[in-house]
Amino acid sequence: MNHGFEKRMSRRALLQSTATAGILASDMTLLDVLQQRLLAEEVRQQSKRVILLWLAGGASQLETWDPKPGRPTGGPFRAISTSVPGIHISELLPRMAQRLGDTAIIRSLNTKVADHGTGATIMTTGRVPEPGIDFPDLGATVAHELGRVDSKVPHYVSMYTATEGRRKGGPGFLGSRVGPMFLTDSLMPANLQRPEIITEIDHQDRAQLRGFLAAEFAKRHASPAVNSHNSAYDRVRGLMSSESLFDVSREPQALRDKYGPTQFGEQCLVARRLVEAGVPFVKVARAWWDSHGQNFETHQELCADLDHVMSALLDDLAERGLLEQTLVVTLSEFGRTPQINGSLGRDHFASAWSCTLSGCGIRGGSVYGKTDEDGRKVIEDEIWAGHLFATIFRAIGIDWKKEYMYGARPVPITDFHCAPIDEVLA
Repeated sequence: MNHGFEKRMSRRALLQSTATAGILASDMTLLDVLQQRLLAEEVRQQSKRVILLWLAGGASQLETWDPKPGRPTGGPFRAISTSVPGIHISELLPRMAQRLGDTAIIRSLNTKVADHGTGATIMTTGRVPEPGIDFPDLGATVAHELGRVDSKVPHYVSMYTATEGRRKGGPGFLGSRVGPMFLTDSLMPANLQRPEIITEIDHQDRAQLRGFLAAEFAKRHASPAVNSHNSAYDRVRGLMSSESLFDVSREPQALRDKYGPTQFGEQCLVARRLVEAGVPFVKVARAWWDSHGQNFETHQELCADLDHVMSALLDDLAERGLLEQTLVVTLSEFGRTPQINGSLGRDHFASAWSCTLSGCGIRGGSVYGKTDEDGRKVIEDEIWAGHLFATIFRAIGIDWKKEYMYGARPVPITDFHCAPIDEVLA
C-alpha cells in the first residue's frame, strides 16, 4: 500500500476535485488506492459501468425467465415464486428468484432472425447489419461514451469460453481505441509481463524512444489512425502495470468460493475487479446453450452455473456499493422454440424471448412484456433490439438520441424508431 499517497490525498482533497476522481477511476494501476473505502466511494460515484453476461448459443426463456409449466411447450420444470410477489421464474434459478428486487425481466423480445451469425450481430449492435457500414457493438459504444480519452487501460474487455468459438462485435467505425481486448484462453492477457531479459530501465528507455519517434511521425502525418495507434501503446503500458487485476488468487478464498470454481465464476470475479477499477464495459460469455438435443439436461447444468455466479456477482457488487453504478445484463442472440423437437431439444427462436437488466438505473422487481400461454408469440409490449439498447444507454446516462457521423452520413446511436422502455427504468 502506498501510505505516502494516502497521507497526501485526504477525502476532502479528493472531493474538491472530480477530475482527480476521474483519473483514479480510469487507471487500473491504482486499484490498491480504490480499496481504501473513503476514497473508493467517491471515485465509484463518478462513472457507470456495464457487465454483459452473454449466454452464447441462445438460452431458453422457458427454462429461465418465462416458464410455462403445465403447457405442452413447458417442459418438466416448475415455475417458482420469487422475492417479488406475483413474479415467477424457472425452478432452475432458485438463487436469482430471491434477488429479483434488483432485476427487471423483459419477456417480449422479437428480433425475427434466428441464425447464430446474424442474430448475434443484431444483439451486439442493436440493429440489422447493412452493406458498406461496420456498426460498433454495445461494448464499443459504451466504451466510446464512458471511457476516458487519456486512459492507459482498455475500455472494453471481452472474455469467452474456449467452446464458444465466436468473436462477434467490435469497434466498427468508432476505431480501435474502443475495441475489445479478447481473453480467450486464459484469465490473464497474453504477453502481459515484461520479458526477464529486458530490464525495467531498458523497458523505460525503449518506451521513451518509441514515444519520441511516434511524436515526430505524428507531426508529419497527423491522422485519427496515428493517434489511435499511439494511445493503444499507452494503454498497453498501463495494463502491464495492472497485472494483478486479472489474478483472482488475490481475492479472499471465501469470496472466491462464493463465485465458485467454474471458469464462468472466475471470469465474473475478474469482471467485478475490472469495473471496480474503472473499465466501462466487460463482457463474459457462458457457452454453450444451443440445445437442439437434450435441452432439459443442458439447461439443468448451465442454469445452475448461471444462477450461482450471477447471484454471487450481484451480491458482491451490492456489498461493495457498486451495483447502483453497474448495469448487469443477461442476453443471448435469440431464445429457444416453445416446440420440443424429436431429440427432446429446442431449436432457434427469435419471435418471443427474454433477457434481464439488473442494478444501475433499473426499476428492480419489474417484468415488461408478455407472451401467450405457450410462449409462441408476444401478446403485450413487443420490443426490438434497438429498444433494449436505448434502455441500456438511458440507464447508464448515455444520450440515446445522439448521432455519430460516418463520413457525411449521420448514424443514430440507437436504431431508428426505437426508444427506452420507461417501465423498467428507475
